Amino acid sequence: MLQILTDEQISPDVAVAARRLCRGIPITPLFEWMESHFVSAPDGEILREAARKQLTLVSFDLRTIPPLLRACGEQGIDHGGLIFVDEKSIPQNDVGGLARSLCALWKLLGDADWTNRCFFLQRPRK
Repeated sequence: MLQILTDEQISPDVAVAARRLCRGIPITPLFEWMESHFVSAPDGEILREAARKQLTLVSFDLRTIPPLLRACGEQGIDHGGLIFVDEKSIPQNDVGGLARSLCALWKLLGDADWTNRCFFLQRPRK
């Protein structure tokens, strides 16, 4: 099941907006998760703990996270899934666009197993 953790590059307002749009969507900003313990933590630590909690991370970090995922795969270590976003598909400051896109994804694939899954978030089609 898709349970979303947004990283620190994503405004907590995205989670607030997504909760308004989609009743019951399990979305937590990193700033609220685990008493903010993982804010500024290394990506590898966040990925490991998110996997233990069966959370799928949403991130704009296309530079440092893909090599971590590759290393996980090579070592046979599972992750809780990754949803990547980039500025060309949805700008970081587009709170509503991010919230709508995450809601659409949750409605479409929320019941799927997200273990080791990677997905590139796009704006929902109208």
